[in-house]
Amino acid sequence: MAAALQMAALVSSLSNLITSGKSRPGSLIRSPAGRKGGILVVRSDGRISGGFSASPRGGNLIANAVAAKAEAPASSTPSKSGHELLLFEALREGLEEEMDRDPRVCVMGEDVGHYGGSYKVTKGLATKYGDLRVLDTPIAENSFTGMGIGAAMMGLRPVVEGMNMGFLLLAFNQISNNCGMLHYTSGGQFKIPIVIRGPGGVGRQLGAEHSQRLESYFQSIPGLQMVACSTPYNAKGLMKAAIRSENPVVLFEHVLLYNLKERIPDEEYVLCLEEAEMVRPGEHVTILTYSRMRYHVMQAAKTLVNKGYDPEVIDIRSLKPFDLYTIGNSIKKTHRVLIVEECMRTGGIGASLRSAIIDNFWDYLDAPIMCLSSQDVPTPYAGTLEDWTVVQPPQIVAAVEQLCQ
Repeated sequence: MAAALQMAALVSSLSNLITSGKSRPGSLIRSPAGRKGGILVVRSDGRISGGFSASPRGGNLIANAVAAKAEAPASSTPSKSGHELLLFEALREGLEEEMDRDPRVCVMGEDVGHYGGSYKVTKGLATKYGDLRVLDTPIAENSFTGMGIGAAMMGLRPVVEGMNMGFLLLAFNQISNNCGMLHYTSGGQFKIPIVIRGPGGVGRQLGAEHSQRLESYFQSIPGLQMVACSTPYNAKGLMKAAIRSENPVVLFEHVLLYNLKERIPDEEYVLCLEEAEMVRPGEHVTILTYSRMRYHVMQAAKTLVNKGYDPEVIDIRSLKPFDLYTIGNSIKKTHRVLIVEECMRTGGIGASLRSAIIDNFWDYLDAPIMCLSSQDVPTPYAGTLEDWTVVQPPQIVAAVEQLCQ
């Protein structure tokens, strides 16, 4: 806690710059009273720019940021209206909308500034908002994660990017002992509204250290929420909800999904951080999955339908806490469960989800819960071996056939 308090002192001047409107490089200056919603940006070289709109905030932030939902089919964006975005562009659009909306939102991490981030999620934001709201940091994950936590304690709403999720192991002390616990250990004196995000998962021959899945590492930390995006639509909606949350949120992005394209609504929307998504309704078996494995499951579902099976597919999205309402209603209908994950089998998300289902829905099960996970080995560099460590569609088909015998 002492370390985080020191970080809070270090970032207090940054907080004052952004929230008080002093004319310092990178700070925000409120427009005169006659000009509503205007924000000027003083950049590090002393130049002043401005003119973009920022809607004023009213009242307190909503802790769980739930959008009003209309009844919709399984498709995440059924309407033909809207605009097409790649997943990384959807993340950027959500982040940019929140930075326009709330001057306390800032970004920090390695190469997030003028380079635009390793996967271009923050491209163009430094030019628009200045070098203090989009802060390039040294290669020191423990330091800038701690600084982000201190900034959150002082009233800002930082978004911390890990260039690769595996690198955030260097900040595990800050995330566990500070980020997750300070609200409790301070007796409620501090809130930690921080978002920690970045790419992870098994890529295409990125090697063991760049193919980490840290969901299992972070799930046991009290005070953290965890979500995983899988489409451009939910990537934007979850990003906005995470920024508005009063809780620290870890947003998992998959390195192989950034170029996934989808049409999303032109209107603003915010998703619920605690809600799963019904991807495909069905009757015979409930398949629970998330992130990249959603697409392996849907590929397998085509084969299963051709063989006469009717699987129900749910993207759990919320890795902590689980949406047991949606999951439970599905189990009460199908009475069979298959969990498909890219996380490791030992101590993974699937193990925790299986335990929660047994505790809550044991009487509704007609067959043992099956869980397909990655093998407990470092991810090989060789492409063929890499594929062997991760669940593939034929394995999903075989598991469903076994469950439904």
